Amino acid sequence: MKIIIAGAGEVGFHLAKLLSYESQDITLIDPEKEHLIYADTHLDIRTMRGDATSIKVLKNSNVSQADLLISVTSSETTNITVCVLAKQLGAKRTIARISNTEFLDDQEEIGFKGFGIDELISPESLASKEIELLLNQSAFNDSYEFEQGALTMVGVNLTRTAQFVGKTVQQAGEIFPEVHFMPIAIQRFGTQYTLIPRGDTQFKEGDQVYFITTTGGVDELYKLTGKTRRAMRNVMILGGSAIGEQSARQLTKSGINVKLVELDPDKAFDLAERLPETLVISGDGRNVELLQEESIHEMDAFIAVTGNSETNIISCLMAKSKSVGKTISLVENMDYFQLSHSIGIDTLINKKLLAANNIFRYIRKGEVVAMTKLNNMNAELLEFIVKPQSDVCNKRIMNIKVPRSAIIGGVIREGKGNIVLGDFTIKEGDRVVVCCLPRSISKVEKLFQ
Repeated sequence: MKIIIAGAGEVGFHLAKLLSYESQDITLIDPEKEHLIYADTHLDIRTMRGDATSIKVLKNSNVSQADLLISVTSSETTNITVCVLAKQLGAKRTIARISNTEFLDDQEEIGFKGFGIDELISPESLASKEIELLLNQSAFNDSYEFEQGALTMVGVNLTRTAQFVGKTVQQAGEIFPEVHFMPIAIQRFGTQYTLIPRGDTQFKEGDQVYFITTTGGVDELYKLTGKTRRAMRNVMILGGSAIGEQSARQLTKSGINVKLVELDPDKAFDLAERLPETLVISGDGRNVELLQEESIHEMDAFIAVTGNSETNIISCLMAKSKSVGKTISLVENMDYFQLSHSIGIDTLINKKLLAANNIFRYIRKGEVVAMTKLNNMNAELLEFIVKPQSDVCNKRIMNIKVPRSAIIGGVIREGKGNIVLGDFTIKEGDRVVVCCLPRSISKVEKLFQ
């Protein structure tokens, strides 16, 4: 697949890096030479210095042959312009990064596809939605919804109170036959090795386990893992960034009391005007005395989304020391994901990874409608729509040649989520959620083509 990426900033470079690993034909365009030097020397991609809004630059990048153009510069005006031009010059599909969430809310009314933009993405909006979902599933450290919650992926760290610790997957299934969830990936404590569980795989204390579950299965998982569903009433947000502002707005709509701490006094004043339901505090969120004055010990969750990863991590650790039940930190450095559970932070989120997940479904073969990478694990979750000609259509799962490094986690049929076993027959139009390691992705894609 020939892919052109306009903008070699954080999101653009990360996308180019991930896609280059998959042997895609990548061209990265940016006007700043410094942005391209590292990519040119470290990635197997083509780089072009120039303004992507230039028709000449786009033609030189062979945009007419592009299967996908992704514009992720820091300017949404530039991104919209690039996509419109690229579509007119022959690009098959275009994606624009935007920051104005009104565009997302009203995209059907405006009709962006009509003038050449196939998809709009906002990393900030994706991050705020992720935060809201994580607070809804308070005891879990990772979460992702398929089809408005028909199936949900949740990640949890197993403690000794989990009822199935020490048992195999098969034994757990026999003891709890009525459960509505399935384990799809496991990472052993202290390792970086990802397991796709089979019947004889044993659950161990300290495992990071990902499950696919239906709506009712979430409550079952709380009981069986020994976790407690904590009602979110009071939340503190550190940082008045776009993510902080969007999160505060959404959480207050849900009836949650939100305190937002912002260092810049002028910005804090503006936020207070735009967020009448939020208590905005002007001050340094790294100041322990300030946070104690603002009753941090009474908070159910602490969310750090400043522009500094280290500040976010340290402040979350401080919040944990004050007995805050749930901590979420925004980080830019992907290496920090390796440290999150060992240092005591519940969840790390990364805008680049969220944007990449959103875009990756356009690169995957087959009718992929949703996709996410599991945090800190070498596995992907893909949602496919079954076509009449797909190899899986009208076959029972036990008769489908699913690679051993992949597992079918669930099937959504007519809007209802199903946890399925070997005797389940897959039909045309079903939405099938598959978890797989990178080495099996191409084989899985072929099953659904």
